[in-house]
Amino acid sequence: MRQFIRIHPNSSHLLRVTLIHYLLDMPDLCFASTNIDDPALLASVAFTDTRAWLEQAVIGLNLCPFAKAVYSKRQIRYCLSSARDTDTLFNTLCDELQLLAAAAPEEIDTTLLIHPEVLGNFTEYNDFLAIADTTIRNFGLEGQIQIASFHPEYQFDNSYPDDIENYTNRSPYPMLHLLREQSIARAVSGIEDADEIVERNMKTLRLLGKDGWEALPFVVRRK
Repeated sequence: MRQFIRIHPNSSHLLRVTLIHYLLDMPDLCFASTNIDDPALLASVAFTDTRAWLEQAVIGLNLCPFAKAVYSKRQIRYCLSSARDTDTLFNTLCDELQLLAAAAPEEIDTTLLIHPEVLGNFTEYNDFLAIADTTIRNFGLEGQIQIASFHPEYQFDNSYPDDIENYTNRSPYPMLHLLREQSIARAVSGIEDADEIVERNMKTLRLLGKDGWEALPFVVRRK
């Protein structure tokens, strides 16, 4: 039985019963929607934590130059996977890559594949990223789609685990961010050096500090 979805106490009785039946009857549960008001998404703590992180950190701290636009236009597809093993996650990743490639950008510009129950170890997550990149090439999507990595234990090379700069890529749960390369190019077209974004983000986090990060409402709520 898949148990990654924790149901909020204030969810309706009918919704709670429906989700429980899903959890019992479906071997590989995956909710996906671009609608941030979707009851099935809102019933998941993994989604509400992720949405708060997007609003307060990614958008609130301006860590991503194009996140606000696609978020406001509801062009982000949120896929909550119940996978507990990498084979299941791989199958879901394959489905989501093909779906994103086939979708109209104005409908789905980018996808967040959130997988709370698998690859919680950052080293194992990194190993899976190599498989994900190979899959993009095998599907003939190189140059069209790339994957950005976000993880609760994210750590840049040559950094220490507690370095505040790591928090630019630290999300509440492990996730794979599927991005259209055209959208990235368009977002950074006015920036002479894309590396400026990375440096600016690290400067933002240094100014914020660990105490400032820990004071963000979505972090406080999860303590």
